[in-house]
Amino acid sequence: MTNQRAFKSRVRARMAKTGESYTTARRHLLARADTEARLDAGATPVEGPAGAPAADLPGTAPEPATAEPAPPPAGGAAGQIERIPDALLLERTGRDWAGWLALLDEWGGTEHSHAEIARWLVTAHDVPGWWAQTVTVGYEQARGLRAPGQRRGGGYSAGGSRTVAVPVDRLFAAFADEDLRRRWLPDVELRVRTATAPKTFRADWAGGPTRIVVGFVPAGAAKSRLSVAHEKVDSAERAAELKAYWRDRLGALKRLLESDGT
Repeated sequence: MTNQRAFKSRVRARMAKTGESYTTARRHLLARADTEARLDAGATPVEGPAGAPAADLPGTAPEPATAEPAPPPAGGAAGQIERIPDALLLERTGRDWAGWLALLDEWGGTEHSHAEIARWLVTAHDVPGWWAQTVTVGYEQARGLRAPGQRRGGGYSAGGSRTVAVPVDRLFAAFADEDLRRRWLPDVELRVRTATAPKTFRADWAGGPTRIVVGFVPAGAAKSRLSVAHEKVDSAERAAELKAYWRDRLGALKRLLESDGT
């Protein structure tokens, strides 16, 4: 009871500060707490094919569809700063790229890990989890800590995301149920590492060394969204191939589930 009262007090304090409704303020605080817990646990953010997070940390609601960045231009992966316009970043986080880069430099961002930077943005500046990851990746790219499409510390990742008109449990089953998975992802050997329904799915790919990390979030009673990151890829060229592969396979998944729902 004491914890509940304390949380309600925090919600009301945020309402007074931001002018948000109780529901909105509560949602932001819950998302922030979830993000902090996952960062403390060493969670790996699910990143998009150009090195941008395609969704929030698994289990956290993503930004609305209208807030998603445009896809990178043809001919190569674009960095975060090229993909996310200043006006959109300013609207969602309160600062443009120049403002965040300067602030992170002043804080000593290059001396901190990815998780530490993202946590600092969430806790010290109230940046929502998805956008904290976006700013973190953009900063790391701008300061030469990773190339577009590359993960911090080396290696590349690829993947993609889709919104599918089925409940989130059904979307999760498309990965976790082996028979169903074969219908849209044939001839691929997966060794499941962890599967937490209906939030996350992690598996080694074709015997390794690469792996996939998939996050799922509901987007309504009969709609849900997934983001898949194919990690530990050894080159930008292979990452580009996997990006195209996942675009094709996620399209096949969407068609399968939406056509017959079985």
